[in-house]
Amino acid sequence: MPLLSPSSLYGLARPFLFGFDPEHAHELTLDGLARTQNTPLACAYSSPRIDDPVQLAGLNFPNRVGLAAGLDKNARCIDAFSAMGFGFVEVGTVTPKAQPGNPKPRMFRLPQRDALINRLGFNNEGLDAFVANVQKARFRTGGRNARAPMLLGLNIGKNAATPIERAVDDYLACLDGVYPHADYVTINISSPNTANLRTLQSDEALDALLGAVAERRETLATRHAKRAPLLVKIAPDLDQAQVAVIAATLKRHGMDGVIATNTTLSRDAVKGLPHAEEAGGLSGAPVREASNRVVAQLRSALGAGFPIIGVGGILSGADAKAKIAAGADVVQVYTGLIYRGPALVRETAQALLRDRSKA
Repeated sequence: MPLLSPSSLYGLARPFLFGFDPEHAHELTLDGLARTQNTPLACAYSSPRIDDPVQLAGLNFPNRVGLAAGLDKNARCIDAFSAMGFGFVEVGTVTPKAQPGNPKPRMFRLPQRDALINRLGFNNEGLDAFVANVQKARFRTGGRNARAPMLLGLNIGKNAATPIERAVDDYLACLDGVYPHADYVTINISSPNTANLRTLQSDEALDALLGAVAERRETLATRHAKRAPLLVKIAPDLDQAQVAVIAATLKRHGMDGVIATNTTLSRDAVKGLPHAEEAGGLSGAPVREASNRVVAQLRSALGAGFPIIGVGGILSGADAKAKIAAGADVVQVYTGLIYRGPALVRETAQALLRDRSKA
């Protein structure tokens, strides 16, 4: 047992990390996790997993707290995040070809609001490197949770250089590559940092994309003798009519769930703060209300039983409970992990476990 808890250790490390440019701190953290996972040094961030199983989209989630895509774009640290006690982890977004993303600087902290702005732009090493890293992960075969392993979601997108009218080709190429290795696959059409990507949320474009991926899934399910659930990740910057159209399209094409939400373009909650007007997606506490609103609208439109993963603005157990109350089945964290550290995983899982015990 370490002399200091993971919470205490992160409390010591955070001022050091926050002294760096946000992206440099991010890279240092991932490098450290990649080097120490599956070693005794992993005790610095490991925590026993809270067991709170839930059946969703045909999968057994060990608990209701997951890591959102975007933090580990190249799938380098899957075992490290598993050691933190997550019930599921989503890595990516991956694109068919490697790409550098947008020019730096492209990530900014707004600590007064527990928020981040990023315009990374799907920077990643490409599909082949991503799949190779996924195959190296050992979370399914070792450790105390091997009998009920954490679930792994693989998040796919399009290359910036691919014309939007050819976006389907990129999604199908990624789906082919990740399908054998995924517990579920997420179709990311909601990042604000790839030009025109969010137009794929519109009625006709979404219909065409989901029709194509649903058809390809049937082929892949036969080829690999497994039916991996398909989820779609949407933005918080949608009105109720747009949410209703998306909900209907998800059902029409047999999608297995929806993730709500990605980052927001709104700056209402951070006006006047340093970096508030930087281009990109805003995450953290300021997106909480919009995310919860979209989750509630989705639940109303989709009805009971359709899987919803809620993400956006979870920095405490109470925030996670509010997301579930809005209509989510399970939740994901990202920015909260940066501000709170690994202790947030156990806190949120424990809060949801207690919440369920009162139901």
